[in-house]
Amino acid sequence: MDIAIHTVSLPHDDPDASLAFYRDLLGFEVRSDTGQGKMRWIAVGPPGQPGTSILLTPPAADPGITEDERRTITEMMAKGTYGWILLATPDVDATFEKVQAGDTEVVQEPTEQPYGVRDCAFRDPAGNLVRIQELR
Repeated sequence: MDIAIHTVSLPHDDPDASLAFYRDLLGFEVRSDTGQGKMRWIAVGPPGQPGTSILLTPPAADPGITEDERRTITEMMAKGTYGWILLATPDVDATFEKVQAGDTEVVQEPTEQPYGVRDCAFRDPAGNLVRIQELR
């Protein structure tokens, strides 16, 4: 069987702030930008990896979501417990410095973890946890 990860989804509540984070700070390419206002679906991905994308989505756009579920999603996003992603880089310290300079909420500075990875963590503008580990 030949299966690849094509797209993962993360919620956003401010598409312009999310673009500034993923495109301008992390250096991702914009693959598509559909919709308007806060109802935008934006696909971004790392240069040189055209087959892998993150789809930044309005979190409660699904018509099947109830008002209670919308409130829960909003609360979880505010706490940073709704969405997360793990990225990797050959130089976590340089990446940390660049992202930190972008006035981003730092969750964890580069740290050698007891389970054998060196990583750091931030919150994107929507509150999603973005962990970045060093490739070894």
